[in-house]
Amino acid sequence: MDDNLHRHYMAMALRQARMAAEDGEVPTGCVIVHRDPASGHARLVGAAHNQTERLRDPTAHAEMIAITQAANALGDWRLLDTVLYVTKEPCAMCAGAIVLARVPLVVYGVPDPRRGGISVFNLLDRPELNHRSATLGGVLADECRTLLQGFFSDRRDGGGYPAGGSATVSNQ
Repeated sequence: MDDNLHRHYMAMALRQARMAAEDGEVPTGCVIVHRDPASGHARLVGAAHNQTERLRDPTAHAEMIAITQAANALGDWRLLDTVLYVTKEPCAMCAGAIVLARVPLVVYGVPDPRRGGISVFNLLDRPELNHRSATLGGVLADECRTLLQGFFSDRRDGGGYPAGGSATVSNQ
């Protein structure tokens, strides 16, 4: 896929992230695109945003929900011939799910230098694991960073968190 397509799909992930922010969730969005190897036709098979507060579920990250949607759409837990786009580098949990789902390429907006499943734990490229995913970071990074920073700035300035939420923020 070329840079224009990566930006196009990341813009879709950003729309999902904005939906999360409107719901008071950490603004992370994810879309998964499947490209049919025979025809080359690409289609969206998953689109989600963080819903941990809404569902009261610590696993309800955008990537986890989108992976479930994609598996249902494709009728297989192996997400071969897909690209996962996410606005913020996946955490260790999501990176583990990406490995298990065998996603070949992960494109993300901004890194998470404190908790990132790629930059901190290197989970997508570990030779000990059964699958490795290629990664491409920095796609629409400025837009992704601005959304995250604005969200956390609002929270620090009195917006607060839903009951049980956390004000801990990594330097995005």
